[in-house]
Amino acid sequence: MRLHASLLGLLFMALAAAIYGYTHTFPAFPGQRYGPELFPRVISAGIFACGLVLLARGWRSGQAWLGLDPALREPRQLGSFLAMVGAIVFYLVAAERLGFLPTAAIIVAALSFWFGARAWVALLVGVLASAVIHWAFSSLMRVPLPRGWFMQIVAGG
Repeated sequence: MRLHASLLGLLFMALAAAIYGYTHTFPAFPGQRYGPELFPRVISAGIFACGLVLLARGWRSGQAWLGLDPALREPRQLGSFLAMVGAIVFYLVAAERLGFLPTAAIIVAALSFWFGARAWVALLVGVLASAVIHWAFSSLMRVPLPRGWFMQIVAGG
């Protein structure tokens, strides 16, 4: 499926406006000129600018508003697209039960294998990448990731 660039630009602009609007609900830090809303507002401005560029380019292109991407007519390409969608759905369904680490490891390993890596390389990349991502998000950025049964067994809680 291929959306017209103008339509995609409008969707990005709407997303940016929603993000920016939501930042008004963030609490202020007393005594500081900026708070937790700064980074999302900067990101939303960038998304809005990209949406404007897409809107302008699409307006001038003369493309159809909706169409099937020629790459999706090939079975392998369609399978790759469906594998990515399946990975997202798997994460949404399994992450709370399994936990972030095993879910991410399974997804990265499976996608690596699908895209041509040897099985042992896919498994190694899946384990290492999920561990690094978990460390970066949970330790450095303090983002709470789903614990699931895996962390309950490992951490005892």
